[in-house]
Amino acid sequence: MADDRWLVVGLGNPGERYAATRHNVGADAVRVFADRHGASLKVNKRTRCEVAEVVESGVRFAAAVPTSYMNESGGPVQAAAAWFKVPLERIVVCHDDLDLPVGSLRVKRGGGNAGHNGLKDLDRAFGSPEYLRVRLGVGRPPGRQPARDHVLRRFTADERRIVDVVLEEAADAIVALAVDGVEATQNRYHRRD
Repeated sequence: MADDRWLVVGLGNPGERYAATRHNVGADAVRVFADRHGASLKVNKRTRCEVAEVVESGVRFAAAVPTSYMNESGGPVQAAAAWFKVPLERIVVCHDDLDLPVGSLRVKRGGGNAGHNGLKDLDRAFGSPEYLRVRLGVGRPPGRQPARDHVLRRFTADERRIVDVVLEEAADAIVALAVDGVEATQNRYHRRD
């Protein structure tokens, strides 16, 4: 019987310095997803990711957060896909997106990387951008602040309240992608901001 497991990856940077920053919102979404099921992410040295296994709605998921820095995510994610025997079409990557306002959630398959170093490294590692994505809005930098400084900042208290709700929605969207497909999930989660 073919293995039908899905791999859900949350991009971010390791360590306390980067915890709860805008750049780590993808990793935060996967942690929320795992926490809902009482699954704790544990380091798997072979994949260089923290991993947990979850079953929801009859679907098996491997949740993974690379222990590498964002711009070196490709190798660990590729290793996790090989370890769990998950093909590219069943990989869901959760990541921050500067082009979406805080509180926005979008899903899609494939596309460009918009300068996102984590996505660039995944595209390089897989030789394709055709994995599924859960894009979490972190907003544009104010004024002339460089994007790299903006994504390494924490959310304001008001933004954090919004983001906490969106992280829960992201966990739901992960399951919807596996159960209902891309188009139905887009219809459910894409809304006017």
